[in-house]
Amino acid sequence: MKGVARSGISRVPIVILTLALVMLVVLSIHLGKREGANREEGGEIVLVGSGATFPQPQIEKWIDLYTKRNPGVKIEYTGKGSGGGQNDFKNGLVDFACSDPPLKEDLWRELEQKGQPLQFPVIIGAVSIVYNLPGVDNLRLSKGALVAIFLGKIEYWDDPMIKELNPKASLPHKKIIVVHRSDSSGTTAIFTTYLSIISEEWREKVGAGKVIDWPVDKLGRGLGGKGNQGVAAIIKQNPNSIGYVEFAYSINENLQTAFIENRDGNFVAPSPETIKSAISRVSANVPPPTEGYKEKLEQFLEAPGENSYPIIAFSHMIVWGEYSPDKAEVIKDFITWVLMEGQKDENIMTGYVGLPEEVAEIGLSAIEIIKPKP
Repeated sequence: MKGVARSGISRVPIVILTLALVMLVVLSIHLGKREGANREEGGEIVLVGSGATFPQPQIEKWIDLYTKRNPGVKIEYTGKGSGGGQNDFKNGLVDFACSDPPLKEDLWRELEQKGQPLQFPVIIGAVSIVYNLPGVDNLRLSKGALVAIFLGKIEYWDDPMIKELNPKASLPHKKIIVVHRSDSSGTTAIFTTYLSIISEEWREKVGAGKVIDWPVDKLGRGLGGKGNQGVAAIIKQNPNSIGYVEFAYSINENLQTAFIENRDGNFVAPSPETIKSAISRVSANVPPPTEGYKEKLEQFLEAPGENSYPIIAFSHMIVWGEYSPDKAEVIKDFITWVLMEGQKDENIMTGYVGLPEEVAEIGLSAIEIIKPKP
């Protein structure tokens, strides 16, 4: 009987020890899964971003250059339009987003309920007006002609308003096909904001936004494409078409680019020189990263200057003020690289313009804010 008693007593700590070991194993597996959400197999830190197609070629180049120098880091970026990136960021699906138009205050306040959002420019681009008219080079479009085309009021390419601006061009008597974005687009927001600035009729009848109702669609002369890539492809496939894309896409796709009347009444096409001329006059309007919603597209469009291109914009990165400890250090390092090494001429793709030093400093100030989650 005494032996049985000793055997029963000795089993108690064994059972407790076994349960404790099981709990430790379960806990370690759980922690491993949480760690796996931040790392890939092999110990890579993974950052995921989405958003604007406007800066996508430049973002992808930066990612390629940075990850080659940092093999323990993997960065993924999906171009789905500024609206898609903003929505992904709001829903916690990505670590960072890119947006051409700055965030609106209502979305900013919504994000503040989850943490501290930070927004800052990373690159400068322009919206090119591109067209497909074989044999017609250096097309000139006044503000009035541009608005009338997108309103659908000018139906044919040989309309007197266009002929007067291009007297030596062989303009065909063909209906104008207007190509626009079909997705929620920062490029659309930039372009329609510009049209709203130069035309009261456009502002009152159509307005500005990432998605709008295009008058030409109702006339049967409008086509929609997804992303800058989609618009560029449709224009290349359709003679007598006109549309708008980010400057880099007009170069990469070898599209004909129109000369647009600027604020001083001169006709200019986008180029590094004409973009820099415009940005030098408006860069002081960029707010601190903690007040990104205060930035307004209107402050950067139709800039003064004899050689200033009128449809320019910053493209922005949006990040959080807190990340998991491993991601916090990586995203700070990536942003620092983008705003310093990434702005050097050899790291800027054709079709984009690097940030002035004073604007890059605004983004660098965000680095001091980002910290690991406790």
